[in-house]
Amino acid sequence: MAKSPKPETGGQLTISPHPKEVLLVDDNNETRLATKWLLSFLGCRVHSMRSSEQALALFDPSIHEVIVTENSLAGMTGSELARAIRARSPATPIIMYTAKTPKDESCLDLVISKPTHVVALKDAVARLLLGNHSK
Repeated sequence: MAKSPKPETGGQLTISPHPKEVLLVDDNNETRLATKWLLSFLGCRVHSMRSSEQALALFDPSIHEVIVTENSLAGMTGSELARAIRARSPATPIIMYTAKTPKDESCLDLVISKPTHVVALKDAVARLLLGNHSK
């Protein structure tokens, strides 16, 4: 039996007694690490993966409260990942944080186009974690 890939797990702020669990997917190391740092600084526990396939193997709807993914990934795209996650867990919010927006956004709760200020991502994650899924 193949082992599940190990995520890169970010820290949490001590002022957050119950950190939110975020699954982050981006194959660009610099972007993934910077995004992970930002979300960790905001009090989230971040599980970051380099590929959609790794993320899908790790995804657990009882753990991950929001998904943040790039669209332009090698192999399975971020859109394909979103459809697979949506099929397994219709209630899990999905944010696409990408320079190449997909034609079909029906499986996504929000799309944030890069480049953008990091505050846009922070606000989107906060909004979805608070249960406001309206586009």
